[in-house]
Amino acid sequence: MNVVVVESPAKAKTINKYLGSGYKVLASYGHVRDLPAKDGSVRPDEDFAMSWDVDAKAAKRLAEIADAAKGADTIILATDPDREGEAISWHVLEVLQKKRALKDAKVQRVVFNAITKSAVTEAMRHPRDLDMELVDAYLARRALDYLVGFTLSPVLWRKLPGARSAGRVQSVALRLVVDREIEIERFKTQEYWTVEANVSAGGDPFLTRLVKHEGKKLTKFDLPNETSAFAARDAVKAASFKIHAVEKKPGKRSPPPPFTTSTLQQEASRKLGFDAKRTMQAAQKLYEGIDIGGETVGLITYMRTDGVQTAPEALDEARQVIGGIYGREYVPEKARIYSTKAKNAQEAHEAIRPTSLARNPGKLRLDGDLGRLYELIWKRMIASQMESARIERTTIDLDSADGKTGLRATGQVVLFDGYLAVYEEGRDDDADEEGGRLPQVKEGADAKVADARADQHFTEPPPRYSEASLVKKMEELGIGRPSTYASVLSVLRDRAYVRMEKNRFIPEDKGRLVTVFLEEFFRKYVEYDFTADLEEKLDLVSAGELDWKVLLREFWTDFHAKTQEIGNLRTREVLDNLDSALAPFLYPPKADGADPRVCPTCGAGQLSLKTSRFGPFVGCSNYPECRYTRPIGQAEGENGGENGDRELGTDPESGDTVYLKAGRFGPYVQLGEGEKPKRSSLPKGWSAAAMDLEKGLRLLRLPREVGLHPEDSQPILAGIGRYGPFVQHSGTYANLPSVDEVFEVGLNRAVALLAEKRAGGAGRRGEAAALKELGNHPVDGQPIRVLSGRYGPYIKHGATNANVPRGSDPQALTLEEAVTLIAEREAKGGGAKKKPARATKAKAEGGAAKKTTAKKAPAKKPAAKKTAKKAEAEEA
Repeated sequence: MNVVVVESPAKAKTINKYLGSGYKVLASYGHVRDLPAKDGSVRPDEDFAMSWDVDAKAAKRLAEIADAAKGADTIILATDPDREGEAISWHVLEVLQKKRALKDAKVQRVVFNAITKSAVTEAMRHPRDLDMELVDAYLARRALDYLVGFTLSPVLWRKLPGARSAGRVQSVALRLVVDREIEIERFKTQEYWTVEANVSAGGDPFLTRLVKHEGKKLTKFDLPNETSAFAARDAVKAASFKIHAVEKKPGKRSPPPPFTTSTLQQEASRKLGFDAKRTMQAAQKLYEGIDIGGETVGLITYMRTDGVQTAPEALDEARQVIGGIYGREYVPEKARIYSTKAKNAQEAHEAIRPTSLARNPGKLRLDGDLGRLYELIWKRMIASQMESARIERTTIDLDSADGKTGLRATGQVVLFDGYLAVYEEGRDDDADEEGGRLPQVKEGADAKVADARADQHFTEPPPRYSEASLVKKMEELGIGRPSTYASVLSVLRDRAYVRMEKNRFIPEDKGRLVTVFLEEFFRKYVEYDFTADLEEKLDLVSAGELDWKVLLREFWTDFHAKTQEIGNLRTREVLDNLDSALAPFLYPPKADGADPRVCPTCGAGQLSLKTSRFGPFVGCSNYPECRYTRPIGQAEGENGGENGDRELGTDPESGDTVYLKAGRFGPYVQLGEGEKPKRSSLPKGWSAAAMDLEKGLRLLRLPREVGLHPEDSQPILAGIGRYGPFVQHSGTYANLPSVDEVFEVGLNRAVALLAEKRAGGAGRRGEAAALKELGNHPVDGQPIRVLSGRYGPYIKHGATNANVPRGSDPQALTLEEAVTLIAEREAKGGGAKKKPARATKAKAEGGAAKKTTAKKAPAKKPAAKKTAKKAEAEEA
């Protein structure tokens, strides 16, 4: 008997069918060991000795693997063909050796780039030893990430309360987002004008633009205002023109190579609207296998790669498929061979492609994300082996009779579409393509201006990063690796360092503060070149050209000294540095030239950066006499008042004044003064500048009574809570889609919403509402439902709750997919015995569940400390 170890149960099931009865295929369920989230897991003083813990969920799986190994002839480690896969194999082997489970069994390592019968059986014929150079590169990367997280993050917590964590790659990616935001804020808009004219020269009219005026070639800003632009327009209208030159240049557009991990993430973002994590989840399923006609087949090759090269047999198949579908004229004379610039040899595998191009996406009919992503991969691979598009670029130059005014028209026409018949690469910008076909004209022919116009334009700042453009930038700079991009971007969002608006990254105040702190005190470690250089050194380790402990020693010596130096600084000294660095952002110049640091409330104090356990804020130096504060991201008067606070009017019922105030956590309305006046924060989406008395009173009078429920005559209330707008009746809460509905919802709609919530099993606040009934489980017949929970949609079957993969549409989930997710959850220990939802939530955010009992309440404090360390020190 031969025992084969892979990562996932889906992969194990498929491979077991391929190999037959002589093999037993078991899954490790990913990584089986990790560094404990506590000080001392990596010990620089002991030559970077590392302690590893077996995850509790993995212990059962490892025991099964060990039991099987004791009677096996050969142990075949068949984890993924990259550095992480090599590391998982090494961890499994280490555990088996400690358990003394190997005995006389041979240990072999095999890798395959696709989960197909031919790929797997071929790999089994060519086993090798474990590649310790790849393992060393993994160990170096893991140690670096741990040391940065557990050394730098505690400095952040002490000096910058409210900060969550810092990381070797995550902090540099955050700096990219913040630097772009600062670039946008500093951008000075500049006005410029262009002049265009519709011209005819004996045939159809065509559009031209002014390129020469008063005998001078125009540059972008040569027409800076309306006066100069109108004068140029009038000169065009008054002139008579002749065709000076007609130039036609044939050209080609070659297809892009097949996908790498980063280009797949970029195109899926542009064309499908997927974030990186959603893309990789769908790609993982396509790689591990989909049931087609009763057989599970891997549909794409391995999805973590820097390589663009393709196996010869795949090239041959592509050429056959192209000829069959599009015709021989679309097949180039020779197969296209692409090469990669990646230095990371262990990840430079084949490009991402379908395992068989004969599996046309139209015939497979895959649902949802899988179908859309597979079609994208199939088209890109097909296009990469097609003939180039042939185009013709035409330029027509026109000169006035006196030679002082010149017009130009440009056009482009596709003579042969080639690969464009299948695929055209998306772009991050909104630039227009060159014009279409121009009419046939002759040199020397007279041309007549039909009309001319002058258009005003303004320069625009660079756009904020989208997922696609940020991944592209990280790849260009050499920051991170394909397998890390999705997790890095997720960490930035999870830590609330950034938010997404219109699919663009915007740094939160917290993220900006962390970046400025690191730039001020740890600049070297967030430099793009330094991070890229470290990645290159890790590549040298994987290539066997650099000892991994030498790399760690070089890094740790300077880094440790720097953290100790900054750790000894007083918090006030740190805040003063940040206050100075952030001055243009915190205290923008006033239009009247007054000092922007003067307190707008007392007029005597000076504003400066202060901190509390909730994080930094701007406050007055005259505290406690003056209690003026504002969030760091809100400029003075941003809530609509000259001095930060303003009166909205008088409440006709109580006679008290209604104020709009700027608080530490944002603007709010307040009724009257006194020790405990009624207050209400402005809901998300409400502009402080647009607040008036009517809106203020509406907020202050929440919750409002919608009416009495017809069943028990108890009141139904509408309000805004921690989780958004709601209606409530007798302990049942139902969400409202918008804040406006809180003030508009009627009795009938409120009763219907509450009934829907109760029908979904939501008898108490916080319980889940049903989103979809999937049917009964094929084994025990119990119902399976998709529910809406506090932290997102999940699948419920009996006592087992399984998360709906992030980015997936819960309404598109099938019964088969749900059964698989439930099985995976139960295999990991999910079910009735695993109760604490809060612990699960904490762990999902990088924290550890608190271990407390009724008798030992004081244990909460050290447990919370451990939670914080684990949460903040994790690296993407």
